[in-house]
Amino acid sequence: MDDITLRPFRADDAPWLVERHGTLYAKDEGFDDTFAPLVARILEDFLATHNPERERGWIAERGGVRLGSIFCVTQDDQTAKLRLFLLVPKARGLGLGKRLLTTCMSFAREAGYREMALWTHESHAAACGLYRAFGWQLIDSKPVHSFGVDLMEQSWRIRL
Repeated sequence: MDDITLRPFRADDAPWLVERHGTLYAKDEGFDDTFAPLVARILEDFLATHNPERERGWIAERGGVRLGSIFCVTQDDQTAKLRLFLLVPKARGLGLGKRLLTTCMSFAREAGYREMALWTHESHAAACGLYRAFGWQLIDSKPVHSFGVDLMEQSWRIRL
């Protein structure tokens, strides 16, 4: 894993992130074609309005090949929101998820946030296991119909 770098997100990463989210979530979760446009809107907003002192995105790559992403954005003055945490299948099981999560949480602490929040789905078992191992608490869970499928939506929080 020493040959995997984490670098700042750039505007030219956005098309890749939209495509990867759309393709992988369709394949793994059965999501319909409404998911990729949501990712595109999140990235457009980030590029247009983010405060680099308090918000950041990272891309993991090896030899110029993108392997994953994670973002820290402002939810409110005291709370950061974790977004767009993604690992491509070939990058899973390498400890890269832990590295991305540690980087994001450390940045949030250094930026002055007191807690972090995230929204996910129960079906993301590996990510949820990682959140739990890092001390995140599941604070809400409810059934929803989103992106063309029935899901169990979850909200998680952690005090920094």
